[in-house]
Amino acid sequence: MNFLAHSYLTFTDEQIVGQFLEDFIRNSERFSFPEKIQEGITLHREIDTFTDSHPAISEAKKVFSPLVRLYSGAFVDVSFDYFLANSIPEKQLFDHSQKVYNTFRKYRELLPINLILMLEKMEKDNWLYNYREDWGIKFSIQNVLNKAKYLEKDLPVFETFLSNKPELKIQFDRFFPELQQHIFAINENFIK
Repeated sequence: MNFLAHSYLTFTDEQIVGQFLEDFIRNSERFSFPEKIQEGITLHREIDTFTDSHPAISEAKKVFSPLVRLYSGAFVDVSFDYFLANSIPEKQLFDHSQKVYNTFRKYRELLPINLILMLEKMEKDNWLYNYREDWGIKFSIQNVLNKAKYLEKDLPVFETFLSNKPELKIQFDRFFPELQQHIFAINENFIK
């Protein structure tokens, strides 16, 4: 999951919680949460659906697919968090990361334990802020490799990222403004 993009494309604290919950709950559980958190779950799904069908994502996947095949989308997600982090002014990115961690502390009683444990690691190492650094993305890429069932843990995915940064950045620039527009339109429907 591209944590930075999902948290950045929210409009309320409750939506932040929902954005993260989506990957940690079963579909049937979504209706047990307050309406505003359900909006975040819906936003998460909208982001994923829009992302999966965008031509820039298909192009970006070509960078990683010879090496990691079906996992290429996960590495595109991580890569795009790097470019997003570097498109946000440093102080604003730091403030955003702190807001996200504070929000999760506020809603902790609603979170499943596996999400709480991940968020504790995320905050301790300030993943959201450190996505702006090469070493931060290297850490995230290795995290994906470690969790991938059918990939060797020492594949040179980070090196592939580094050597293809310009091409990946072009695809991010094609994709992200359109994603933002799409999510703003979805949020307008929530407000009505």
